[in-house]
Amino acid sequence: MDELWMKNATFLIVDDQDYNISLLQRILNRAGYSNLVTTTDPTQLETLYRAHQPDIVLLDLHMPGMDGFEALRYLREWKPEGDYLPVLVLTADVTPEARKRVLHEGANDFITKPFDRTEVVLRIQNFLATRFYHLQLQEKNHDLERRVRERTKALELAQAEILDVLGRTAEYRDDETGQHTERVADLAVKIALALGLPAEEAALIGRAAPLHDIGKIGIPDGILLKPGRFTPEEFAKMKLHTDIGASILEGSRFPVLQVARIIALTHHEKWNGAGYPSGLSGETIPLAGRIVAIADFYDALTHERPYKRAWTQEEAIAEIRIQSGQHFDPKVIEAFFSVIENGLTNDNTTKEGIGG
Repeated sequence: MDELWMKNATFLIVDDQDYNISLLQRILNRAGYSNLVTTTDPTQLETLYRAHQPDIVLLDLHMPGMDGFEALRYLREWKPEGDYLPVLVLTADVTPEARKRVLHEGANDFITKPFDRTEVVLRIQNFLATRFYHLQLQEKNHDLERRVRERTKALELAQAEILDVLGRTAEYRDDETGQHTERVADLAVKIALALGLPAEEAALIGRAAPLHDIGKIGIPDGILLKPGRFTPEEFAKMKLHTDIGASILEGSRFPVLQVARIIALTHHEKWNGAGYPSGLSGETIPLAGRIVAIADFYDALTHERPYKRAWTQEEAIAEIRIQSGQHFDPKVIEAFFSVIENGLTNDNTTKEGIGG
């Protein structure tokens, strides 16, 4: 136990009799306690309690204006939840009824008048020791909570980095900058927010979006990097990247990977049912897939790839307008346009567009 802390503990003494306060001050000073806050006016209790945050309260029971019972109720209300603040009642009333009521109102013990110096000091030492250990435990718990928060944050950052790396691993083969996944994730979050999704749900989609094309790692370079149109056979193989991605992400217990699997599987489905791999249509396509579909489509059009030039923003927007109700969910398109109109795409395209 920290003796210095004990000697510096703050006392709040409330008694309407000056004599009792003076006597307690002498007893406590001789025992080495000097941080004593006193009052003979019980209506000052709240002001003094909040100003000094005492470690122990010595409270007279029978006082004018506010008796000890009322004061105990207030102390119980003011005290932070889980805090241990010893309250010793000063009283000459030793009737069983008074003792029961005092304990019911939250007092820890009695100091009987007239005071016995040894009894007063021993009881106070015991209660201060208990408060000291309680505060030590609280501090350790707070430190543990802080460490848990820090560790959780570190794990979240590590998870985000791993997801980003995995996403860029697939994209690096046909996007050497590796920035496509970041742009798609950023735009997907903004579209989700424009749709009115909660920030937490939008962020989850943003964390999952970089894995939308993870299945491309299973597509041969001869197909993935081919300039020009695919043959029907090549396109059939290319479409497998959705199933491959879903298979890679299958069975995870983590929500971000569960959403990533949905996105990987459904971001090439079309509103009119003409997409792949399952030919889903309308709202049977998960919303996360519909959001990432347009973010992926827009970014792919407006950035150069080994097999295509970059479209201007005007060209891309014109194509997206044509595809409303065909390829894309009209409501998602409205949200997308609200993002574009507010200049929130956070990429390198401009209103003049990127040239071929």
